[in-house]
Amino acid sequence: MNGKKLDFILQEGEGQYIEFKESFDNKNFAKEIVAFANASGGKIFLGVDDKCKIKRIKITNKLRSQIQDLAKNCDPSIFVSFEESSGVLIIEIKEGNNKPYSCSSGFFMRIGPNSQKLKRDEIIELSIGEGKIKFDSQLNEAFNFENDFDELKLDEYLNLINVEKKLSKEDILLNLGVAKRRNEELIFNNAGVLFFSKDSSKFLKTSKVICVNYQTNEKLKILDKKVFDGGIINNIQDSINYVQKHIDVEYVINKLKRDEVVQYPLEAIREVIVNSIMHRDYFDDSEDILVEIFKNKLVVSNPGGLVLGLDEKDFGKKSRTRNSLIANLLLRTDYVEKLGTGINRIKSVFSRAGLLEPLFRYDSSFLVELYDKTEKVGEKVGEKVGEKVGENLTENQKLILNFIEKNKFVSIIKLSEKVGIATKNIESNLLKLKEKKLLERVGAARGGHWKINFRLESIKLRSKNE
Repeated sequence: MNGKKLDFILQEGEGQYIEFKESFDNKNFAKEIVAFANASGGKIFLGVDDKCKIKRIKITNKLRSQIQDLAKNCDPSIFVSFEESSGVLIIEIKEGNNKPYSCSSGFFMRIGPNSQKLKRDEIIELSIGEGKIKFDSQLNEAFNFENDFDELKLDEYLNLINVEKKLSKEDILLNLGVAKRRNEELIFNNAGVLFFSKDSSKFLKTSKVICVNYQTNEKLKILDKKVFDGGIINNIQDSINYVQKHIDVEYVINKLKRDEVVQYPLEAIREVIVNSIMHRDYFDDSEDILVEIFKNKLVVSNPGGLVLGLDEKDFGKKSRTRNSLIANLLLRTDYVEKLGTGINRIKSVFSRAGLLEPLFRYDSSFLVELYDKTEKVGEKVGEKVGEKVGENLTENQKLILNFIEKNKFVSIIKLSEKVGIATKNIESNLLKLKEKKLLERVGAARGGHWKINFRLESIKLRSKNE
């Protein structure tokens, strides 16, 4: 391996096919060998630390022999090959054809940048599934590199992961794991087609994302519909942009400032869309990934329930990927922070926003429902405040309510000073608010206080698109 190729791999960092080890350790080394053999193969770079820095090691025949002995003592035995570059020993492990493999520490599987120990049911699942090719790593014989590869998409992806294009495009694709060389021909796998094809749907029926905007909370009148099929990265960004365009944006007065508040937290929108694309069952072509925007909820669904080996009790606690290569490619981007954390991050974002916890359903499909604030407010005034109240208030009334929220004991004189209108006008507005049952006085005129009968964040001042 030449220096340029090694430098490119160091820039990429650890992943589905790459593991860095600063020094040799019998126990941990055997686990990595087994994990790669049970997955899709990979390489261990001995002499590279966790920060992707080369720590030159002394490469001897004794060291090679120790590693070969470890691999032979696995059950069944595993063949490894060696390569050297700049004081780094590179150990290549091919995908095994006699899975599952184990070492003295147990059974392990490479999932993204980690080697995870398998439990009993997962070992059984691996045994049953022996010989079944994962969708994303399956070679796509119909794809022709010369005619169907989109180099612009590769450039955009490398820019997204902050990696310089120092190697040839062929070598980059091989290092990313999206293609293999057969004789002189470059053969793409399905992950490569989904990421870097000029027209993914020409080869795969399951490449699309459909976004729909409805007028109400029912699937009655469609206001807008788009089908996105520009490759995985474009599908993610186009879907996120579509949702942002069609959901409500409010400006809420807070401490005399107008804060922008979107109908659903943008972080959660990103997570559910990325998860649906990353974890969908691409073998299932009976339906597409669907992003549906209703008046007061957002629903994202994709074919494929829980990944085999995951129980309901493990949901949100344990990570398993259906498409390891797709997940690995996305993990390098800013779209995925860490595998296995998306569900809990979505819940946390909604909790911090004071919104109802999202609903997750997983049977033959995986579905997420996100609810806006109308699901939690409005009961005390007999209507969903987020839909109606802000439309019926003047700017002065909104200011009055915001000042009362900050100080429920505020006087009419002080309100007059802060809002900038006469006291008689303050009194008139207070009366109107009480008549609408939005505000009430608790206790006597002296010593009492104001009480707002709805959550103030629901006041809509002006839509971003108005």
